[in-house]
Amino acid sequence: MPTNLPAEAESKWKEVTQARDPKLKLKLLEEFLSLVPKHKGTAKLCAKVKRQMALLRREIEERKRKKVTSSPPKFYVEREGVAQVAIVGLTNSGRSSLLSSLTNAKVKVSDVPFTTIMPRPGVLKYEDVSFQLVETPPIFEGISSRKGFGSQTMNLIRNADGLIVMIDLSKNPLEQIELIASELERSQIRIEKPRCIIRLERRKGLEQVRVNVKGSLLDCTVNDVIKLLNRRGIRNAYLEIEGKATLKEIEESISANFKYLPSLILANKYDLQGASENYLKLKSWLENRGLSLLPISCKTGYNLDRIGRELFKMFKIIRVYCKEPNEEEASPEPFIMREEATISDLARQIHSDFIKKFSYAKVWSNRLKFSPQRVGLNFKLEDGDIVEIRLKS
Repeated sequence: MPTNLPAEAESKWKEVTQARDPKLKLKLLEEFLSLVPKHKGTAKLCAKVKRQMALLRREIEERKRKKVTSSPPKFYVEREGVAQVAIVGLTNSGRSSLLSSLTNAKVKVSDVPFTTIMPRPGVLKYEDVSFQLVETPPIFEGISSRKGFGSQTMNLIRNADGLIVMIDLSKNPLEQIELIASELERSQIRIEKPRCIIRLERRKGLEQVRVNVKGSLLDCTVNDVIKLLNRRGIRNAYLEIEGKATLKEIEESISANFKYLPSLILANKYDLQGASENYLKLKSWLENRGLSLLPISCKTGYNLDRIGRELFKMFKIIRVYCKEPNEEEASPEPFIMREEATISDLARQIHSDFIKKFSYAKVWSNRLKFSPQRVGLNFKLEDGDIVEIRLKS
């Protein structure tokens, strides 16, 4: 979004991003468009808004034409575990077989196309971490234009934390991955890792904006980023910047509807004749696209035991175990954090008062020369660390 928009337009755009009802969103977009100055610098923005308005009008008309004979199917899935992972793919790619093999979910596995019409969840256990897997209805050409339950399916996918993309190696793998990526892109979902990833979390416990740069800012400072957020009315939030980012990219990421979802590509039916050649074609296509690839067979179980570890790596998470002062053993339930997290991040996650009252921390780890080691708030944590936080009396 251009940086020179009037404050009224920026405020109206904030209302647009929070609206969920199509009629209300359309009304707010019309109001937003009327507030945007018409010149060369805003031409692309105006065109994008008009396209979005056209899609909303089509959706509203489709809803009017449909006769509702029963309550709509429930596509929302209550979250469970450290991350929700949507299993996507074309029909008969092995989504149901995967869910059945990895979880205790009751799944109907069939060769009949489009067997799955409703989302089905299950839980995958990896050591002491749980991932929620959700099988989605199949992707097909045109699903992004809201055919069938396309709108609900894409919303379900968009709300996930990451994706497992199933590819059937008995068929052309490039046609499948290109179709899936294209339909997701049309629904403003990206699976290829961008140059920079911006994560914004609004937190009531924070007294101000906190910015964590895991990379570099190319044309601005942290103070510039904080000022940008404050201009948009964002004052209690945690912003994480991964990679190299400009101020414009940060602003566009906050304003845009596009969402990046880390994705694991599973090449299924690796046991079939000719599958290895198709696997190599897929591997070549995926090079330099920031996507992980794993050959599997739901039929024979090949490599299924590696999926939990791959998801753990994909989400870049670490487990930190806390110990109460004077207790011998740490809690068996870990705090789940992102890589590069510090004692400060852990203290905030435990309780907002821990930063104010913090005195020092002890860390037990095999990587340390002396364990336990006394550390401060900026100490970086790693997977498996045991931490004891001491507070001022």
